[in-house]
Amino acid sequence: MGDGMVDSLYIAWKYLTYNKVKTGILIACITLIAFLPMSLQVLLEESERQLLSRAVSTPLVVGAKGSALDLVMNSIYFDEEVPELISMEDARRVMDSGLANPVPVYNRFRARGFPVVGTSIDYFEFRGLKLAEGRMIAVLGECVLGAEVAERLGLNPDDNVVSSPENLFDLAGIYPLNMKVVGVLERTHTADDSALFADLKTVWVIQGLGHGHDDVTTIRDTSIIIDRTDTDVTANAKLLHFTEITEVNLNSFHFHGDLATYPITAVIASPHDAKSATLLRGRYLTEEATRQIIRPKDAIDGLLENIFRIKNIIDAVIVIVGFATVLAIVLVFALSLRLRQQEINTIFKIGCSRMTIARLLGAEIALIVVISGVLCVAIMLVVNSYSNELVRAMLFR
Repeated sequence: MGDGMVDSLYIAWKYLTYNKVKTGILIACITLIAFLPMSLQVLLEESERQLLSRAVSTPLVVGAKGSALDLVMNSIYFDEEVPELISMEDARRVMDSGLANPVPVYNRFRARGFPVVGTSIDYFEFRGLKLAEGRMIAVLGECVLGAEVAERLGLNPDDNVVSSPENLFDLAGIYPLNMKVVGVLERTHTADDSALFADLKTVWVIQGLGHGHDDVTTIRDTSIIIDRTDTDVTANAKLLHFTEITEVNLNSFHFHGDLATYPITAVIASPHDAKSATLLRGRYLTEEATRQIIRPKDAIDGLLENIFRIKNIIDAVIVIVGFATVLAIVLVFALSLRLRQQEINTIFKIGCSRMTIARLLGAEIALIVVISGVLCVAIMLVVNSYSNELVRAMLFR
């Protein structure tokens, strides 16, 4: 680089630093126009990777007839939108078919903003989930945490986490359940990192379908007792329902009715082979069927088609806005030349040529573009580093 170019860059730098506001606006405009399409592409590719990898690894999902996408998003991505409920009888039906192994999922409740997923031990084997610390759930009232849940809530094995009520005015008298954390799962960079997992019966206790009572034979509060005989004690509704399951009261918890009628949101069906999958799907194709069986990949493919269709529209808008921004930048420089006419005349008077003027303007443009490029690269590095978390926050919150 010649001395003339170095001098031009020095003068251009001094001019730009003196006019901080104009320079900042120009740099911001160029950075945003370059950053938006690149970041959008990175986030869309990460969205596609996350959505498809999870969907492909889930062969079939059984649920109530309705929106296939809502069912998939709730059952495998743990979205808050709860589909129409089915029952444990549907899981039994899949098992009895001999064509697939069922994994029931009940995703309805939350704890401190994270989904509480009721399932069976088979789920952890199906997803290949391993413990980073602690142990697996074994009894009622226990839960294991996804890596992100444990990190963000600062919880470890032997800590406790309380479920959140579905609404602030729960007239059914369903109290939050204080669950014991017994393990933390290894990070998988999937939706499993952002969930708490418990046994189905634990989630049914959260719903109020299972409950425990004080030992009425030892209660001293006579206002609770309706009638007492040598063999029986009858209590009223004032009897305390436990909100924490401990070794002391574990045996008092019980469920009424047939557990096959108890609710779940979906059944993940893992067929033994392709033929079994086809035969199982055929059993849900009758018009009178109240259940549907879907391939999550089909539902996600439809979602991605819509996402990329929207992306094409956004790309077109960005191109138009980018073109308008370039014209605006050209206008700014043109007006700047008019305002700097006296400065340019002075440069001519001291013996500089038109080439010197062009070199000074070129140096200013080059510095602005370089600074914008550096900022754009820095922001893109941040987006790339946190693309996984950003996509999960936007799609699976």
